[in-house]
Amino acid sequence: MRLFVLSALVVCTLAACDQPAPEPTTPPAAQETAATAPATTAPAEAVVAKPPEGDCGDQSGIPAEERLANTPKWSLASEQDNFGFDVFRGDTEDGEFIKLNENPILGAGTTDETQKYQFRDDTIDPCREYWYYVESISTAGVREKMTPTFKAAAKRSPRSDPSAQ
Repeated sequence: MRLFVLSALVVCTLAACDQPAPEPTTPPAAQETAATAPATTAPAEAVVAKPPEGDCGDQSGIPAEERLANTPKWSLASEQDNFGFDVFRGDTEDGEFIKLNENPILGAGTTDETQKYQFRDDTIDPCREYWYYVESISTAGVREKMTPTFKAAAKRSPRSDPSAQ
């Protein structure tokens, strides 16, 4: 018997903070359909133009509000006995994943109302791609991977080095 039940409607998206949003590549009707797809389908990947050139590497010397970030977002149509969530990141789709949040992102317990959640990951190298997934935690302590593993593209391309030419 499962003590922890989440609605079948889980929508995962990944947004880049501090960057303009890309133009939609699908018509609004298709976007609406994609937003209501069951959790078992991975988010559709849009065709994205080459990212702008910029600095790569550790951003810890930059104030947190100015760092480029990946922001996994998910929503649930309803929840039952939901304590919270942990967000995991890896360098490859099949690679080793690390938990990013120190404390669980608190869930809504039991509710029939749609809830939206997000986690801002500003510990990235903006020139690298990353993979994420979200794990749910029930009030009984049962953990379960609740999203597919999804990719966040690099936010920047490394600056061209004129001395290398």
